[in-house]
Amino acid sequence: MPQKKPLVVVTRKLPDAIETRMMELFEARLNLVDRPMTKSELIEAVKEADVLVPTITDRIDAAILSQAGPDLKLIANFGTGVDHIDLASARQRSIIVTNTPGVLTEDTADMTMALILAVPRRLAEGERLMRAGHWHGWSPTFMLGHRIWGKRLGVIGMGRIGQAVARRAKAFGMSIHYHSRKRVHPELEAELEATYWESLDQMLARMDVITVHCPHTPATFHLLSARRLKLMPAHAYLINTARGEIVDENALTRMLGRGELAGAGLDVFEHEPAVNPKLLELDNVVLLPHLGSATLEGRIDMGEKVIINIKTFADGHSPPDRVLASMF
Repeated sequence: MPQKKPLVVVTRKLPDAIETRMMELFEARLNLVDRPMTKSELIEAVKEADVLVPTITDRIDAAILSQAGPDLKLIANFGTGVDHIDLASARQRSIIVTNTPGVLTEDTADMTMALILAVPRRLAEGERLMRAGHWHGWSPTFMLGHRIWGKRLGVIGMGRIGQAVARRAKAFGMSIHYHSRKRVHPELEAELEATYWESLDQMLARMDVITVHCPHTPATFHLLSARRLKLMPAHAYLINTARGEIVDENALTRMLGRGELAGAGLDVFEHEPAVNPKLLELDNVVLLPHLGSATLEGRIDMGEKVIINIKTFADGHSPPDRVLASMF
C-alpha cells in the first residue's frame, strides 16, 4: 500500500517550480494569494498540518505552537534565519525545525557589496537627482563621495556570508577586520589578510565601514546599541543585510540626521515592513526592501532544500538541515 503523503501547509507563494514539485510529492496546501497568514490562519494550519513551511513573515511563537495538533512534527522553514520561530517551544513539543543554510550566501554577499559601494559613492542620491531633472552637467566638485579602496571594513559575524563579503571587499582593496563569536581558522585569516578583534567596541572605533552578518538572537538584539553606534567615527558607514533588530534603528536614525555617521545602507529594518519615517527623509541612506537573497536562483535553491528536508523526514530519516539543540 502506498505511503500516505504528508499534509504540507505553505504559508507564502513560492516559485512555480517549487510549488509544482511539492504538489507532486506531498499533499500540499499552497498560499495562492501570497499575503502573510493571520494569526488565526496560522493556528488553523498548525492544528491540521503534518509539516508547516513558514517564512520570515510568519511569527511562529509559543502561543501558535500551543495550538499545534498531534500530527505536526516538522517546521521546514523557507529561509536560513529562524528567529521568527520559538525554537524552545518547538523542542518541548518534539517538533523538528529545519532551515535552508548555505544557498543564500553569494546572493546576500553580492547585495552587501553593492551597498558598500553605493553608500560612499552616493549612487542612490545621484539616481534620485537624475530622475528629478536636477542635473545640469559635470563639474569638478559635484556630488563628491569617497573611495573604498584602502578603507577598513569591519565584519560583525564571520560566518558564511561574512566570509563571502570579506572576499569581495578584499578584491576591492579594502582592509578586512572582523569580530565574531568564534575566531576563524588561521588559514582563512591568512587568505583574507583579516585582523581579528576580540573587542567589538575597539573594532567599531577604528573602522571606515561596518557590515553586519550575525544572526538575530536574544544576545544580539540591539548589539549595535546607541552606545556602540557612538563609538563609530563620524566618517564611517554602516551596512546591514542581516536582521534589523540587531541595530538600534532609532539611535541610528538620530545619528545619521545629525551627521554623527556618514551614511548607511539598510536592507533590513527593526520593525519590518515598517520603516522609521525619519530614515526616509535622509539622503545619506540607501534603503532596500529586504532584497538580500532575492534572486530566482536563490529562491529555487531554498525551495529545493525545503523539499529535501521534508522528503527525508517523511521517509523516516533525520533531515539534513535540522536546527540543532545547541542553537536554542
